[in-house]
Amino acid sequence: MAPRRPPENADYVVADILAWLEEHGSSENLAGMARFGIDTAKAFGVGNALLRPFAKTLGRNHERALDLWQTGYREARLLAIFTDEPARVSTDQARAMAADFNSWEIVDHAADLFVDAGHLDGLAPEFANDNREFVRRAAFAMIAIAAVHLKKEPDATLTGYLPLIEKHAADPRNFVRKAVNWALRNIGKRNPACHAPALELAEKFATSKDKTARWIGKDAVRELTDARTMERVSRK
Repeated sequence: MAPRRPPENADYVVADILAWLEEHGSSENLAGMARFGIDTAKAFGVGNALLRPFAKTLGRNHERALDLWQTGYREARLLAIFTDEPARVSTDQARAMAADFNSWEIVDHAADLFVDAGHLDGLAPEFANDNREFVRRAAFAMIAIAAVHLKKEPDATLTGYLPLIEKHAADPRNFVRKAVNWALRNIGKRNPACHAPALELAEKFATSKDKTARWIGKDAVRELTDARTMERVSRK
């Protein structure tokens, strides 16, 4: 049976939303999420294919988003991210959310919200210098997302993060190194002006004595020198 959806613009409160999530949860989804490294200790097992449309019917509501986040449930926190009002998300709120991060999935969606809220420059360096794995990942996820989404941002803003990428390229923790790599690749794919310095740094990493930096560099060089990537970059 198809999942029950609320009417458009339904005025759902947190209790209603939790009931909907419980109704649409799946133990099979929970098992799949766990295999992908998603923390399912407090989750219903509702996939994003259902959460995204549900979020649209709920609409944006900052106060409700704060309450959803406080429940601690994976899906409720994703709905909080999807339905918050970026203009009302403060740096203090972002820091408080970061303290709760327990999954790369939550981190990456929250990073998108923080970029939309205009906190790239205010929080990326701070989060990068935080030793907590998921908080540091958030910094580089923000940079990676900004390189794609902030079309009007000066290129110098993005290339200005290359020293930060270099500083943390030796962090061997899985969710950090993958985000550092993601940020470097996305900067390099932004346009020709960003491609050259990003590729230069990737090539430097590729010959590093450090295992993690070398992996980041080789992977980034592979993508940034790929013929299809080069063609797409040249058209930007």
